[in-house]
Amino acid sequence: MFYAAINMKPCQALVYVTSIVRDSGTSFYWAMRLLPVHKRNAIFAVYAFCREVDDIADNPGNESDKLRQLADWRLEIERLFSGKPQLPISVALINPIKQFNLCKKSFLAVIEGVETDALKSVRMPTFLALENYCDHVACAVGRLSNQIFGVEKALGEPVAAALGQALQLTNILRDFYEDADIDRLYVPMDMLSEHNIPSVDARLAIAHPSFPRVCEELATIARILYQDAEQALGQCDRKTMLPAIMMMQNYRLIFDKLVKRGWTSLNKPVSLNKAQKLWLLMRYARI
Repeated sequence: MFYAAINMKPCQALVYVTSIVRDSGTSFYWAMRLLPVHKRNAIFAVYAFCREVDDIADNPGNESDKLRQLADWRLEIERLFSGKPQLPISVALINPIKQFNLCKKSFLAVIEGVETDALKSVRMPTFLALENYCDHVACAVGRLSNQIFGVEKALGEPVAAALGQALQLTNILRDFYEDADIDRLYVPMDMLSEHNIPSVDARLAIAHPSFPRVCEELATIARILYQDAEQALGQCDRKTMLPAIMMMQNYRLIFDKLVKRGWTSLNKPVSLNKAQKLWLLMRYARI
């Protein structure tokens, strides 16, 4: 939902985006709070932006209305980078953009990726299309985060690329059942074709006897990406990249639980319990 930001002060906008992050229930709220204040405020504003556009795609509504709202956000990003924001989240992004030289291209990439999710039916024709989608909705956020963390681009880019792809593939592997119910199927159609799985009906596709083999293939790719991300993070200062490390370990635990559950009971949800989340926070808060 859009709220006008007429005469809104940056401090008021910060309260607004902080409430979005806190109320979202994200397990990374406390990880983000470990950052220095100016970086924390910037991350909150970026997260609020991502949450806002994600909600446009995920909330009930028709395709044309969702795409119109996302087009409005494209215009708002242009206004923001011209110094004339009209929405509270944009006002909260003014200082972070100045302080950390945040890239307009990354914000627009997120919107482009979410436009895919806003479609009535989602299919990925090729693995390259899936990689591009993951780059837009996940890696672009990583690039914005890296700018805020203060990591050198040469060190941060491999992290954003590998970790973003790994996290989004984990989301896809976790959400097959829910996504199929709303006619979203992120498995590349060429992979499905190799196993003679029709992609017309998403629910029938994920119930196909050969679908677990497709899941295994995607899981193998995700596992390699996690290894690449861990290696890339090893080249960075651990304290600087603490939120990225915590995010990786959080999702890696979910990924491991998915693999342990297997791919024949996709309707059985997988998540971390409170004790596991607390363990992650306590472990990495000491870095």
